[in-house]
Amino acid sequence: MKRYRLIVAYDGTDYSGWQLQDNAPTIEGELNQALEKLFKQEIQVIGASRTDAGVHACGNVAVFDADTSIPGDRIKYALNPLLPEDIRIMASQQVADDFHPRFCDTEKTYEYRILNTKDPLPMMRFYTYWYSRPLDVEKMNEAASYIPGEKDFKSFCAAGAQVKTTVRKVTCAQVTKDGDIIVIRVKGEGFLYNMVRIIAGTLIRIGEGRWEPEQIKTIIEGCDRTTAGPTAPPQGLTLMKIEYK
Repeated sequence: MKRYRLIVAYDGTDYSGWQLQDNAPTIEGELNQALEKLFKQEIQVIGASRTDAGVHACGNVAVFDADTSIPGDRIKYALNPLLPEDIRIMASQQVADDFHPRFCDTEKTYEYRILNTKDPLPMMRFYTYWYSRPLDVEKMNEAASYIPGEKDFKSFCAAGAQVKTTVRKVTCAQVTKDGDIIVIRVKGEGFLYNMVRIIAGTLIRIGEGRWEPEQIKTIIEGCDRTTAGPTAPPQGLTLMKIEYK
């Protein structure tokens, strides 16, 4: 058996997230089926990030073990024709037998996109969160500057999440605007369940003037989920890349 790593891009619109489910289509399920067709053996991929239903990715990472003579860098060409058009392998390679995508030191980059227009654009509905009220991007970016660091982000963790600790290290958080699209970009060594979407919902409240930018510092220090903003919808979120150190 050899171990192989895949860089996976997908449109998450029609999937119930990454993780395998019995009665719903998932990214993991589609990958397993395609790999089994290709290699004629049972294969279970291991994903680096278990993205939620409706969330997209440009560079999620998965590994699998298989007996094959296909060179690692050619697997993507054999696998892509077996996958739905909304899932694509961007790169493939052989890796060490003990490589695990979730147990290595990494930095993940997420982007949350907001379509900030008076009226919605139908072609953007699956890839942005439409928000009609004006948002102050400068205030949102000022608020984002309080996020980076190794901190307890309990206030930005979905209720009921089972984790050993809610301390995470965020290395970058910024808000920019390109035309009508506001982009919240967050980079860190790890994220809690729904963390980026809750950050987005909180920054939206600041952008519409409900809170001042420095309020986000108080929210972080309070470690209370009820003090942060709502969880923004999934379709605006994309996992851009995972970098291994």
